[in-house]
Amino acid sequence: MHSKTKDIALGAVLTALALGLSVMENLFPVTAAIPLPGVKLGLANIVTLFALYELGALPALTILIARCLLASLFAGNFSALLYSLMGGVLAMLVMIGLKQCRRLSVFGVSIGGAAAHNVGQIAAACITLGDTAVIGYLPVLLGVSLITGTLTGFIASLLFRAMKNVHLSH
Repeated sequence: MHSKTKDIALGAVLTALALGLSVMENLFPVTAAIPLPGVKLGLANIVTLFALYELGALPALTILIARCLLASLFAGNFSALLYSLMGGVLAMLVMIGLKQCRRLSVFGVSIGGAAAHNVGQIAAACITLGDTAVIGYLPVLLGVSLITGTLTGFIASLLFRAMKNVHLSH
C-alpha cells in the first residue's frame, strides 16, 4: 500500500478510535466519582498524542477536529461543540509547541495539553455566558489536569512502547 494511502487509512482509524473513546467516556462520566463539573479523563487525547507523534501536527489536528465535529453530530449536542473545539484546538497547539522541547517527555506534553484544554473550555464558557466569573474555577481544573494529563501520558507511553516494533508510516 502506498504510504500516503496508509497515512489516510491510519488517520481514519485513529479518528474512529478517538470518537469511540469520546463516546465511551461520555457513557461513564468521571463526575460520578469526582463531583466536579467539567472534569473528564480525556481518553480521546491518547489518540491525539499518538497521532501527533506518529503522523505529525497537521494530521493530528485534522483527527482532533473531525472527532469534535462527529461527536457533536452523533450526540446531537452542538452547544458542546464550541467547548470541545476551543479546548481541543488550544490543547493541540500547546502540545505541538511542547513537543518541540526535546527535554519534555510525552508526560509533559500531555499535561500541557490537558491544562490548555481546560483554559480553552473556560474561554468558551466566558464567551457563551458573557461573563468572566467562571475563570475562578480554572485553578481547580488546572489541578485536575495534572492528574488527567499524567494518566493520558502514561497510557500513551504504554502505547508507544507496545507499538515500538510496528512501523505505521512511510
